Amino acid sequence: MRSQIFTRKHLAALAALPLAVAGWLAAAPSQAAVPPAPTAKAAGPSTPQAVVDYLKQISGNHVVSGVHNKEPLSDPSQYTAQAHSLTGKWPGLWGGELGFRASDVANRQTLVNQAKTEWDNGSLVSLTWHMCRPDVASCEFDGGINGSRLSDSEWQQLITDGTSLNTAYKNKLEGAVSYLRQLKDAGVPVLFRPLHEMNEGWAWWGGRSGANGSARLFRITHDYLTSKGLDNIVWVWNVKDTDANNGSAGVSGFYPGDDYVDVASLDPWNKGYPTNDWYQALVNVSHGKPISLAEVGTVPTPSQLAAQPRWAWFMIWAEYLTSANSASGLQTTFNDSRVLSQGQVSVPTGGGGPTTPPADRSGPVVGVGGRCVDVAAAGTGNGTAVQLYDCNGSNAQKWTVGTDGTLRALGKCLDVTGQGTANGTKVQLWDCNGSGAQQWTAESDGHLKNPQSGRYLDVPGGSTANGTRLQIWDRNTNPWQTWHLPT
Repeated sequence: MRSQIFTRKHLAALAALPLAVAGWLAAAPSQAAVPPAPTAKAAGPSTPQAVVDYLKQISGNHVVSGVHNKEPLSDPSQYTAQAHSLTGKWPGLWGGELGFRASDVANRQTLVNQAKTEWDNGSLVSLTWHMCRPDVASCEFDGGINGSRLSDSEWQQLITDGTSLNTAYKNKLEGAVSYLRQLKDAGVPVLFRPLHEMNEGWAWWGGRSGANGSARLFRITHDYLTSKGLDNIVWVWNVKDTDANNGSAGVSGFYPGDDYVDVASLDPWNKGYPTNDWYQALVNVSHGKPISLAEVGTVPTPSQLAAQPRWAWFMIWAEYLTSANSASGLQTTFNDSRVLSQGQVSVPTGGGGPTTPPADRSGPVVGVGGRCVDVAAAGTGNGTAVQLYDCNGSNAQKWTVGTDGTLRALGKCLDVTGQGTANGTKVQLWDCNGSGAQQWTAESDGHLKNPQSGRYLDVPGGSTANGTRLQIWDRNTNPWQTWHLPT
């Protein structure tokens, strides 16, 4: 098949689509509670850290739309083009596949060319790899990836340096190095998702929990590609919402460690959309890192995205774009004010190497009446009340605004009691645990949002009396929801 590299010139051709398609394009009403999308910047060389920082920035407020383009690699943007024809928008994330059949491996250059084009057009770039067994050069999906499980003895060889299977695996990784290096040289950061859905055993690399299981192979993969100077990779770790291996409670047994993961992601194929236990499992295991929906069949609705606001992107899987979605459903989500498309993605650019992450900031949090957020009696026990009180410069009023989304004082975190989401739920001090109850997003007008509940830090009735217990409440324009954070 002829190589097709989709650029802006295709807009003219797509504009000539039948009027029936054009008639589908109806924008959904915007959500007033969602702040405006970040201002887009022109594409250019960037870094993985800049991408991660951007994903942290939008977490809780916005989500990037995405579509995966599976094989054949000779047509690397067919599903992205379909999404545009149905919604009038180019997705903000382009997904590609490194390939497993010999014919697709031979077209990796076409894939890389498309990835550069998508980045230049203003989309994030994601790569998945359905890799054949290490001892097989090329394969079909069934029998070569799915259903080709290694024996326990073979697995031990695979994760042991110097064995034939370990060497074969690294040689297979080597086959992708030159293509990933081209993207590095072009200044394109890659959201790379190897060994996906590793908590389920359908693929030869998956289903093995523990230190020497599937997570170990992820670390080997990371260390090998990093040793090749590929510092343009954003490492995306991925699990599936399976009941196998203790379900959501067992995901930590597959986590490679914070030093190996930049983004934690979920494929909610069994439930259709993440149940709360899976959402919370990803929040907990990610330790403040961005989380994403790396594969979905049915596009998330605006209400689902608002209820689970920390997803940084969703990626619709290839043919499911049309087989599992209506045009109207796609349009409703893609036109939602929370959802970012191509050209709205704002990753800082510049070729000067990785950016320095922003530092934590410490000091008082000042609210209505000039009073401060205070830990009652400077207590450090779990459940200690957090209140409004005269500012006095004590450690009970010294809050650290963490780059991980937390507010910390006296070694603990500002927490929504019981992970509650109802108006009037009180806030407290609690051990930092990475949960959504401890995530806070500062908005430009001074509002402080807890994305998990969708509600805001609030002083009941606007009272300025010392000892007034703080709570969460629906966003409003009252001055007692305005907070001044340390600079």
